[in-house]
Amino acid sequence: MGEHLDRHSLWERLEQGRQAKAAKGGYAGYGSPPYGQRVENGELVEDPSEGQVIELIRRHHKSGKSLQKIADWLNEQGYRTKRGQLWRRISVKRVLDRLYGRMSRLSHLEPPSLRSQPQTSEDKAFPHRKTLPHQI
Repeated sequence: MGEHLDRHSLWERLEQGRQAKAAKGGYAGYGSPPYGQRVENGELVEDPSEGQVIELIRRHHKSGKSLQKIADWLNEQGYRTKRGQLWRRISVKRVLDRLYGRMSRLSHLEPPSLRSQPQTSEDKAFPHRKTLPHQI
């Protein structure tokens, strides 16, 4: 039982330290920094070489390539993830999610003012359908 309390108090002290560092704008150290950033003197800074890869990913995605095609291309060109692994489509997706702020790809279809209106049964059946102003 004493060991459990010691571990618990140690965890609490570590957590408080991480929160204090994060509150001051420092990197709290939860795992690896996101792709495109690195830790330097306890702070997150941009990683220019990874930033170039992010730009390649963005361009390929914008041109309409699938996540898998982008991953395959990166691997063929010799690019690796932060941990030195081959790129997979989920790795590419995570980079794009961070790049675009995890926005829904469909969020542009319906202005926020329309989202608050009561839904009809047809709206529920076709949630991603765009409502045109003349249909309101």
